[in-house]
Amino acid sequence: MNALLYALVVVIWGTTWIAITLQQQSEISTTVAVFWRFFISAIVLFAFVVMSRKLQKLATRDHLFCMLQACCIFGFNFVCFYYAVQYISSGLEAVIFSMAVIFNTINAKVFFAQQISSRFYPAALFGLFGIIALFWHDVMGTTLNSNTLMGIGLCILGTYGFSLGNMISTRHQKQGLDIFTTNAYAMLYGSLLMALISWFKHDNFFPSMSGSSVSALLYLAIFGSVIGFTAYFYLVGRIGAGKAAYSTLLFPLVALVISTIWEGYDWQMNAVIGVILILCGNAIFFIKLPRFRAIKTS
Repeated sequence: MNALLYALVVVIWGTTWIAITLQQQSEISTTVAVFWRFFISAIVLFAFVVMSRKLQKLATRDHLFCMLQACCIFGFNFVCFYYAVQYISSGLEAVIFSMAVIFNTINAKVFFAQQISSRFYPAALFGLFGIIALFWHDVMGTTLNSNTLMGIGLCILGTYGFSLGNMISTRHQKQGLDIFTTNAYAMLYGSLLMALISWFKHDNFFPSMSGSSVSALLYLAIFGSVIGFTAYFYLVGRIGAGKAAYSTLLFPLVALVISTIWEGYDWQMNAVIGVILILCGNAIFFIKLPRFRAIKTS
């Protein structure tokens, strides 16, 4: 089950970059784009939990945590990432987002006193070095100036928000709350927050969008959000936030495989080394070596 959830998250979130690119081709503001994504997601989730009679009644305290989760992972973090790509390359953005592995592990220790596995350190190093190798040209080609620092800062802020959202999901599950219900409310609150900001900015809520942009929006809402986040949060509850976040290191690999097929991406040696390092990190985290018992001699 864990392997299925892990693969589902990697494949879905590894393909959302295409949908985001297509969506950004239309005349839609960042906050409106995030609003529609999570508003549609919330409607789909609420329809599911109501029809399946799984809608759980939440206490006021739980609603407040859902609002906080909305700010962290269904709102401001996406705004940070969308604006950051205006200042830095998507490759450098992926390198910074890989810090989610570290943030999740540290936050789980701080908020839930979860012990850090001895496997974490070598696995995280392999993964982080792998991501840096994968996007080496983006990293080396980045000129350090005020705009670059702004983009890096936004990425770090968005990644840490993502991690805090993970911690709130862990809190929900420890309280015995249904993931579908908490996600539905959090996505709804996140969309309303983005709608409020968009209203103050006088953004157009119904911009001109092509068929491909609308399809991209629906893919992001249903697959990227409803299915992707639900599978990911289940994974967080089953294997821990640190290990679940390691899936973020595999998203770029899926994107590069698609780019190889459709765009003829040319694999350089640094990319090959990066893939090997990331896969080695996965192996350290998830493959359990057999224990050999000593043979007693008389």
